Amino acid sequence: MTVGLQGKLRMFTSRLVASSALITVSFGSAGIGWAQDNSAEEATQLAPIVITGKSDRVVGPDRTIVAKNTATGTKTDTPVIDVPASVSVVTQKELEERHVDNLQQAVAYTAGVFSDEFGNDDRYDYIRIRGFDQTALGTYRDGLAARIPAWFTASRLEPYGLQRVEVLKGSTSTLFGLNGPGGLVNAITKRPLDEKHGEIYTSYGDGTKEVGADFGGPIDPDGVWSYRLTALAKDGDQGWDHSNDDRTYVAPALTIKPEEGTSLTILTDYYKRDGTGARGFPTDADIDIDTFLGEPDFNRFNTEQADIGYQFEHEINENLTFRSNARYTHLELDYAEVYGASLDPTADRTAFSVDGMSNRYAIDNQLQYDATWNGIDSKTLVGVDYTNDNTRENILFGTAGPIDINDPVYCGLSCINLGPYVNWRVKQQAVGIYAQEQLTFDDRWIVTLGGRWDHVHTTADYLDSGTSDDDTASAFTKRAGLTYRFTPNLAAYANYSESFQPLVAQTANGYTVTGSLKPQEGEQYEIGLKYRPDGFDGLFTLALFDLTQTNVPSYVTPLVQEQIGKVGVRGIELEGKAAINDRLNLTLAYSYWDAEIREDGTGGNIGNRPSRVPRHLASAWLDYTIPGDGKRGDLTLGGGVRYIGQSYGDDANTVSVAAYTLFDAAVSYKVTEDVTLAVNATNLFDRKYIASSYYGTEFYGDRRKVVGTLKYSW
Repeated sequence: MTVGLQGKLRMFTSRLVASSALITVSFGSAGIGWAQDNSAEEATQLAPIVITGKSDRVVGPDRTIVAKNTATGTKTDTPVIDVPASVSVVTQKELEERHVDNLQQAVAYTAGVFSDEFGNDDRYDYIRIRGFDQTALGTYRDGLAARIPAWFTASRLEPYGLQRVEVLKGSTSTLFGLNGPGGLVNAITKRPLDEKHGEIYTSYGDGTKEVGADFGGPIDPDGVWSYRLTALAKDGDQGWDHSNDDRTYVAPALTIKPEEGTSLTILTDYYKRDGTGARGFPTDADIDIDTFLGEPDFNRFNTEQADIGYQFEHEINENLTFRSNARYTHLELDYAEVYGASLDPTADRTAFSVDGMSNRYAIDNQLQYDATWNGIDSKTLVGVDYTNDNTRENILFGTAGPIDINDPVYCGLSCINLGPYVNWRVKQQAVGIYAQEQLTFDDRWIVTLGGRWDHVHTTADYLDSGTSDDDTASAFTKRAGLTYRFTPNLAAYANYSESFQPLVAQTANGYTVTGSLKPQEGEQYEIGLKYRPDGFDGLFTLALFDLTQTNVPSYVTPLVQEQIGKVGVRGIELEGKAAINDRLNLTLAYSYWDAEIREDGTGGNIGNRPSRVPRHLASAWLDYTIPGDGKRGDLTLGGGVRYIGQSYGDDANTVSVAAYTLFDAAVSYKVTEDVTLAVNATNLFDRKYIASSYYGTEFYGDRRKVVGTLKYSW
């Protein structure tokens, strides 16, 4: 690099620091993870070289299925064992071994998480954490919100574009602003690595014809510039008649490191996904679950999304670091569906369509100051973040002709009658100012204190009538945590945290029984243990928690809500992840949720369990590699089991949904040093089960899916 170019980059760095310091902070990690050299690992096991840095390692990619550090729990680079909260990390290695196809599958083996609760409804990534639905607000990408501010306009994340998925459990508003009390999922995007790497693959199987590539590395000899390109194309379906799952994903990324301690990563992507709507059956209908009861010509959930953002980090001096993360998202939705078939072959069905468009700008800036005095280590974080969502949805609502569920004959577009329902624009601006202090005493006691003030302004403009609703909500949330290290590998922790979740954007203009909904508020008490063994790479955690949320809404009909008052969940979580050696990996998870409606605005449900909240969740995954002997390559065999306990389809607890157990499997074979053949199966025994019941409609779980993948790596 020439001196002139270095000078320009330094000038750009100074201006970026000066201009961004007043806006927002993000998940402070623009670091570049280590590249992996699998061939070297297989040849000779060398002593590990530990590279210290403020952001390396914290976002992956990780060497094994066990992550050591995280930024999601504190927005600083912190060992997982030191975070005074429960944090689970699904590394890229685990995502690849299980051939994860969506975000729900990514967290399916995580303690404290219930995913895919609506089974074959694949419009969104449905995720429930510690008993609370986090689908609308609980998904983040690189520390920035990817929430659903209106009713329908949202898209799913592409797991092939991720190198980590992290789950922070419990109330998180002190760091991340408006959110539910259960927790959040933070997806970490693939970004350039310091060494050249690449792979191309093709997958074929049930509902899948797919090709993809992921490659990159340094551009110049000095490693100042590096790039990465991740892409895939898929022609697929969901395993049901008249379903669709076509994808096109392209994600270029560029990193510039003009000097030590300074980096700028630009992340962009384009994602087009053509899918289909929800798929439900009347309660107690005795029909083949492959039957389609909608209209094939009016059945789509198509999204097109473009993102551009950056992650910037600059070490001002050895104690002070500035970080800035930002992303702009443009999303379009084309949604059409017919649903509501009944046991009566003469009854009309319901039809509706949504033409949606959303623009989001999110930025998160922070300053971190590290200091040591009198044996006390201090890590001080202050930040400001800002999110601006502007979503427009034109919703048409009406009827479609009847259908005989035992002998379906489709009537086509001619039998669908639609009229105006809602044509609205939802604007939401949220700004948060936060501070956090992490103090370490005697290398054993770690005190974490945090506070945040949020201000949210939401406007719902009803374009047909010319009316609007306007709402402003503010809140100050607190967090206090204490970690005690008995040894460097064993720690106990306790924490108190709060959450703040305004709901006006989804319920304005009378879509509640009486008036508008008040902001929900939550608080959590939690204690736990974390153990990282010396003999192998592993992490075992135990957590006990008590969560309470007030002003909780419940749907009276699929579109009208009321606030039932207070919901509490007490629970226990056990999780273990271990890479016992180069051959054996193990994941274990168990969750117990004692959920209860403690106050009920309409009466009758106090003491009941909230709908769609199972009491028990359990899972286990094991894979073992049989090393090659020269004549054949390595053979890896893996399998998993997931148990979802009984739940209810309503708050009155009159509709019971039975427990179910599912099995998954994986086999991979190293054809050559660079070529791998893998076969993955989900719901291996093709278990037929009801995943959820919702206002007289039952949603069945996904059928068995077997996919083979051939991959060439370099």
